[in-house]
Amino acid sequence: MRINASGVLYRDLNEKIRALGGDVIIDGCIGQRYIGAALPAGRRLIINGVAGNATGAYLDGAKIIVNGNIQDAAGDTMNAGRIIVHGNAGDALGYAMRGGEIYIRGNAGYRCGIHMKAYKEKLPVIVVGGRCGSFLGEYQAGGLIIVLGLGATLPAVGYFPGTGMHGGKILLRGDYSDLSVPPQVRLMEATEEDIDDAAVYISRFCEYFGTDYDEIISSPFWKMIPNSKNPYKQLYVQN
Repeated sequence: MRINASGVLYRDLNEKIRALGGDVIIDGCIGQRYIGAALPAGRRLIINGVAGNATGAYLDGAKIIVNGNIQDAAGDTMNAGRIIVHGNAGDALGYAMRGGEIYIRGNAGYRCGIHMKAYKEKLPVIVVGGRCGSFLGEYQAGGLIIVLGLGATLPAVGYFPGTGMHGGKILLRGDYSDLSVPPQVRLMEATEEDIDDAAVYISRFCEYFGTDYDEIISSPFWKMIPNSKNPYKQLYVQN
C-alpha cells in the first residue's frame, strides 16, 4: 500500500499506517513526526522523503527504510527492529534505545547514542557510515556504537565523546590514538574479538548501502569502553 504524505498531519499519517497493516510505502514525506512509533514485528515502512523527529520511537520489531534524511531522536526508546537510513540523521539518534539496530549511510548529529542501554538479552546497535557530532555516546550504559568515518576526515567524531559513559562500547574506524576522552573512559586499539563481534553489523551496513566490506573490516579500529575505576558508575543504577 502507498500513502502520499504531502500535506498530511502527522497524527493522520500515523493512523493510516496503523490501519493499513503489512508493508506501507510513504511518498512525499516532509518531516512528519513519530512515524512508525511502537510498530511491531512483521511490519515494514519505506519512507521516501524526510522522516521527522522520533521516527521509530518505541519501535518493537518493525523495519523502517528511509530513502532520504531522518530528523532528531530517531529510534527513541527503541526496543527491537531495524531502521535503515539512506541519508543523514539528526541529533540524539537512538536516544535511550535498549534493543534493535540503526544503520545510517551518512552522518549523525550531536549526542548519538545518548543513554543507550542493553536490556536482558537485547543489544542495541548503531552503525554510522560517516561522522558523528559532539557528545557521542553520552551517558551510554550499554550497547554498541560503530562509527566508520567513510569519506570523512579523522577524527570522525566531535568534541567530548563518551561523556558520562558507564557501559557498552564504541568502535571507531581509523587511528584514534590521539583522541581526547574523559579520564573515566578507556581508549585503546580494538581486539580481534571486538572486530568479530561487530562484523555482522558491519556486513549488514555494507549489504544495505553497497559498501566494500573487506576494505572496511581490514582497517584499524579503536574502541572506547568505561574505565573499570570509573566514578560515574557510582552515580547510576546498573542494568
